[in-house]
Amino acid sequence: MAHILVDSNVLLDILTQDEQWSGWSAETLERYADSYTLAINPIIYSEVSIRFERIEELEAALPRELVDRLPIPWEAAFLAGKCFLRYRRAGGPRLNPLPDFFIGAHAAVAGLPLITRNAARYQAYFPTLQLIAPE
Repeated sequence: MAHILVDSNVLLDILTQDEQWSGWSAETLERYADSYTLAINPIIYSEVSIRFERIEELEAALPRELVDRLPIPWEAAFLAGKCFLRYRRAGGPRLNPLPDFFIGAHAAVAGLPLITRNAARYQAYFPTLQLIAPE
């Protein structure tokens, strides 16, 4: 089965039972889990980890039987750097590449759809990326 990358905001919506977004996030994961294997990368894992005191708690929340862990391809790291350069040249204030650049570049290079609630940055820097996002 093909993979689908799941952004940290979607996972955190469910794990924190976010009043506004947990319903959409849970329904979306459930819908796509029938056709895809849900996946994360080290950046997503890192972003979700801030909600947990211990790695064992995080591992229990994201069991490997339900969520695959994918490495970030080297080509994606290169693309993330190029997108960050565009961002800086356009006046972006951050001095280090944003996590979304690595996540978007990973999905783009690997040809993975991405489930996210924050489509705007991904659309701006990765226009060919297949996004599953709220309308």
